[in-house]
Amino acid sequence: MTDARMTIMALLMARPQGTTICPSETARKMTPGTGWRRMMRDVHGAVDEMVADGLVELSWKGQMLRTRRGPYRIAARRHSS
Repeated sequence: MTDARMTIMALLMARPQGTTICPSETARKMTPGTGWRRMMRDVHGAVDEMVADGLVELSWKGQMLRTRRGPYRIAARRHSS
């Protein structure tokens, strides 16, 4: 599992269920300081993989997104009963 995937999962697991995180929050956690922007490509790639693997869901302003596009938030996938 990549550092970005592990960081995303760690951030999500540390939050209450249903809470979302921002992709830039992941990058900032991976590279504190001003260098976090260079990590965004890795974060976006990890998010794409995690969506395909069914691990996370994406949304923006309460609307679910099928794929990453524009601004988005990341949430752990809700499992249906």
